[in-house]
Amino acid sequence: MDKHAQQRNLRWLKQHAYLGRRYLLLSVVAGSFNALMIVLQAWLLAAMLHGLIIDKQPLEQFYPNLIALAALVPFRALSLWAKEHFGFTAGATIRQHLRRQLLQKIARLGPGYIATRNSGSWTTVLFEQVEKLNDYYSRYLVQMRLVMIIPLAIVLLILPTNWAAVIVFVCTAPLTIVFMALVGMGAADANKRNFMALERLSGHFLDRLTGLSTIRQYDRIEAEASKMDRASELFRVRTMEVLRMAFLSSAVLEFFASISIALIAVYFGFSYLGELNFGHYDRGVTLFSGLLVLFLAPEFFQPFRDLGAYYHAKAEAVGAAEQLQQFMQIDEADDSQRLRPAAATQIAIRADNLVVQSVNGTPLTAPISFVLNSGDSLAVAGVTGAGKSSLVNALMGTLPYQGSLTINGDEVQQLDRAWLLEHLTWLGQNPNLQSTSIRHNLLLAKADADDNQLWQALERAHAAEFVRQLPQQLDYQVGDGSTGLSVGQAQRIALARMLLKPAPLVLLDEPTASLDGASEQAVQQTLAQFAKGRTALIISHRQGQLQQADQRLTLIPAEEPHHG
Repeated sequence: MDKHAQQRNLRWLKQHAYLGRRYLLLSVVAGSFNALMIVLQAWLLAAMLHGLIIDKQPLEQFYPNLIALAALVPFRALSLWAKEHFGFTAGATIRQHLRRQLLQKIARLGPGYIATRNSGSWTTVLFEQVEKLNDYYSRYLVQMRLVMIIPLAIVLLILPTNWAAVIVFVCTAPLTIVFMALVGMGAADANKRNFMALERLSGHFLDRLTGLSTIRQYDRIEAEASKMDRASELFRVRTMEVLRMAFLSSAVLEFFASISIALIAVYFGFSYLGELNFGHYDRGVTLFSGLLVLFLAPEFFQPFRDLGAYYHAKAEAVGAAEQLQQFMQIDEADDSQRLRPAAATQIAIRADNLVVQSVNGTPLTAPISFVLNSGDSLAVAGVTGAGKSSLVNALMGTLPYQGSLTINGDEVQQLDRAWLLEHLTWLGQNPNLQSTSIRHNLLLAKADADDNQLWQALERAHAAEFVRQLPQQLDYQVGDGSTGLSVGQAQRIALARMLLKPAPLVLLDEPTASLDGASEQAVQQTLAQFAKGRTALIISHRQGQLQQADQRLTLIPAEEPHHG
């Protein structure tokens, strides 16, 4: 990753920091308050030791110092807790906003774009990469401000006492920053490669996990396991590369901090022996000044140490921001310019030389032309790959197209997507049920439906009988991928969900493909009754369904010549 790309990613990250600026400020204030108490502790302890050792004062005179030192301990703990708490809250606020933006972007791009990447890749983007931004916002940005506040405050405190120690601090502190930056130059690239390796590993694992039964049937377990081994080994190598960068950065900081503290200790040691006589403004080097500087020397470099520990968080964030930013910048239609006609009770569809495309512009259908008047039904047939489902997706506004596809005279690509979804209802051959209760799955279609309406929809979908036999009935929890239900049961619950949304446009994509003969006939009667008076587009290979439609359209694959 070149310097320009890193700067671009950092600007993108900082643009989102404003979302948690209030909590970031509170975290900085808490960290500064902790530093102030550290300075007070060093001052009280140095004054007490100087009085006891040099001035031979009795211990009783320093009871207030001891009480103050003890009182500062819980306040320091509280300030450190507040610093971490507010920093984490800032990071959580920003991450929630980013995930919301990503999900909204995915929703706008639609299922056509989602299908271009595997599920493991999306999991990595939404969870792993966004999560890697947490330490950057909650710790690194806070520490960047503390590294300017705390060392400066310590320098201003020590300067009236001893300028030689200040020179040591001022000369060594920039070196730590310079070398830390040099180490960090390659860290962003290492983290970017690590994210790519993790994305591949996630995709491999999820794909093999979902297809485990097929892999076992074809006795490909060892072959697929070896591919997983290679992907995990690549991820291990990339992870170790990132860790080497982090350890090298910490080692550089510790080296210069140790050198600086050693120089200060040597300076005060030789000053007490009378070998050095400078830096004390001709007032002599006292035990108080020496102890104060030595107590504060580790605290002067502690912000740099913490920054070094969190510096890898910046590298991780920059690496993660590369893909997040690229995804957020994908071109999409401006929804504010889309048409939103008045609510319609009748839908008419017209296609003229329509060619549905994938998100990358590949034609998915041969040119299609038809007219579907309101209240009529159109049965679409064709061989596998002819683009039947692609036509449905184009009508739903989820795939681009060339030519013309209008609803009530307006191009689908120019219609407001929310308006479009309000006026259609859909049932596919592989409906998706969320991993939640049957009730919640049904309420997706009609959020204000009561139990009576839900049972009526289940009755019409011929699903009420088996739902009543389930534990908890409507509150039965559907597993991930509709586990706990048969394919036919899931299809009928999806049908009940569709029946709860009486939209004027009905899109059916092989709605009875998963049903047995008896269930298919019953469901088909329900669908015919539901579609009566509505505009319906039905994809099917069943001759009975094709013959019942008002019109019939047969699609041919895009690569074959079209003969009208």
